[in-house]
Amino acid sequence: MDRLTKISRKILPIYWVFLTYLLLKPGSEEMEHWFLFPGFDKVAHFSVFATLGFLTIAAFPKLKCFTFFQILMSFAVLTEILQDEMHMGRAMEFLDVVADTLGFLAGYALYRLLLNAIGRRRKIKGK
Repeated sequence: MDRLTKISRKILPIYWVFLTYLLLKPGSEEMEHWFLFPGFDKVAHFSVFATLGFLTIAAFPKLKCFTFFQILMSFAVLTEILQDEMHMGRAMEFLDVVADTLGFLAGYALYRLLLNAIGRRRKIKGK
C-alpha cells in the first residue's frame, strides 16, 4: 500500500463524517456574508464532493469506476433526500446532485491524472 493510500484511508472516514454533518445540519438562509455570491452553494457542493471523490479513490485505488460511481452517487442522492425529509431549513435540489456528481467525477479524474503523471515521471527517471 503506497503512502497516499495510507493517508487517504485515515482521512476519508473523518472527512465523510464531517461532510455528512455539513450536508444535514439545520440550514439558515438569513445570514449574509461578503463571500457569498449567486451559485456559491453549487461551487461548495462541487468542491466538497471533488475532495470526497479524490480521497475515496485514493484510499481504495482498486475500486472499479462503476462501484465508485454507485457509492458516491448514492451518498449524494441520499443526503439530498434526507435534507428534504428532515424539515430543518434545507431543501432537496436536483442541481445540488448535479454539482455533487460533477465534483466526485472531477476528484476521480484528478486522482487518475496524478497517478499517470507520477507513473510517467518514474518511467523517465528509470531510463
